[in-house]
Amino acid sequence: MIAIMSYHDPVLLFESVDGLKIKPDGIYVDVTFGGGGHSTEILKRLGEQGRLFAFDQDTDALRNEIQDERFVLINENFRFISRFLRFYGVKKVDGILADLGVSSHQFDSAARGFSTRFDAELDMRMNISDTVSAYEVVNEYQEEALAQVLFQYGELRNSRALSREIVKVRKDSPIKTSFQLKEVLQRFLPKPKEHKILAQIFQAIRIEVNQEMQALKEFLLQTPDLLNEKGRLSVISYHSLEDRLVKRFIQSGLFEGEAEKDFYGNVTVPFKKVGKLILPSAEEIKKNNRARSAKLRIAEKN
Repeated sequence: MIAIMSYHDPVLLFESVDGLKIKPDGIYVDVTFGGGGHSTEILKRLGEQGRLFAFDQDTDALRNEIQDERFVLINENFRFISRFLRFYGVKKVDGILADLGVSSHQFDSAARGFSTRFDAELDMRMNISDTVSAYEVVNEYQEEALAQVLFQYGELRNSRALSREIVKVRKDSPIKTSFQLKEVLQRFLPKPKEHKILAQIFQAIRIEVNQEMQALKEFLLQTPDLLNEKGRLSVISYHSLEDRLVKRFIQSGLFEGEAEKDFYGNVTVPFKKVGKLILPSAEEIKKNNRARSAKLRIAEKN
């Protein structure tokens, strides 16, 4: 493995891979390759006939590609999982693992603009060839649309006031960097809560830039058709919006409302949940701060 870039330890590594219940000759997919930690563990458990496909839309992740003939790394967003697996002649798989959110490497790369810690140009694109960056969201969105992003994805109650302030300031000159944005919104950032509120603002903009919720929904909707019977889905999420979608989908195969009942009152759902919600141990959180908000849900295809 060529590990040129620093990626932190994968979160809930053994728990998430255990959840796949790996068959040595099975076909598996890691849809969030990153530093390759989960993929490396899956490969350790596969036999010679096993295969692993991994997805990552970030070109930085390509530098971590694992040299193994059982492994294929696909530089695409996981929302296109079925299309690109078909390209390799794969229509069914035995397990899919997703470790959602931003990688530690992306947060630690100052120039990418994901972190509140660094002064960087407003970017936040996971795929640098995408046309919409954080700059466009902050400087070009209408006040109402910007307020909606902050409310929906940042869960900020004062989203309208935040949006109004951004629009007022950008009329004079564009807001170009993360520290400029912080300065513009300073009066909404009381010292004890400054870091938390800023993180919510950045999260909201990042989710919008990368269409994270839409991509997650599109990905999840493809999993029932992709997985073989008794195939496993193992998903780690980091904030309540993601976790809510994953939880509802596992429960009902839907994101909203109740699953439909047949004439006899029986509900047909694509998955059954395996075990309870899994959280990181205090020891793991101590070693890896990113793990503190992680939640792992495992499901099996009916």
